[in-house]
Amino acid sequence: MQEPISSRAPEAPAAIVVMGVSGSGKTVIGTALAAALGVRFVEGDHFHPPENISRMSAGLPLRDQDRWGWLDAIAGRIADAQRRGEGLVVACSALKRVYRDRLCKTGGRVRFVFLDIGRDVAAARVAMRRDHFMPASLTDSQFADLEPPAADEEAIRLDASQEVSDVVAAARALLADRSHMPTAAAPKV
Repeated sequence: MQEPISSRAPEAPAAIVVMGVSGSGKTVIGTALAAALGVRFVEGDHFHPPENISRMSAGLPLRDQDRWGWLDAIAGRIADAQRRGEGLVVACSALKRVYRDRLCKTGGRVRFVFLDIGRDVAAARVAMRRDHFMPASLTDSQFADLEPPAADEEAIRLDASQEVSDVVAAARALLADRSHMPTAAAPKV
């Protein structure tokens, strides 16, 4: 017996943005999640213009106006993947709702994996990094800007202090189970 053919076009793969404060594990979790899903991983830090990197390296937090071009570049990369019908996992802090809304402006589906972590753990992780422009002194500014995703956003919240394999397994399970996701799309900017 044949299955009926759907007249509906298949849904394009969603872009997944692994978000959270510096030190939450966005790159490590994002890389592992992309590998588990068989899609490309993109490091959002690579889209920062030199001025942003200089500012953070000097211990100065980014302001909203410093982030717009950076977020637009990441949104452009998401849009490119969606036009090609490719899945994508992106590491991007996406700390504020307005930043997440900007990433969603592509018109495609963007889902967020919020890596929730305590201030002390995040600061310790950032302090242990080598060869990264983000100093531990900026950890407090990250938490000051953080607006955890609201119930109406396509987001899941995970405890980022757990083992990487556990976080990735939980992300995969929750991303596959769409029952907890809101039915309305995120607002467009």
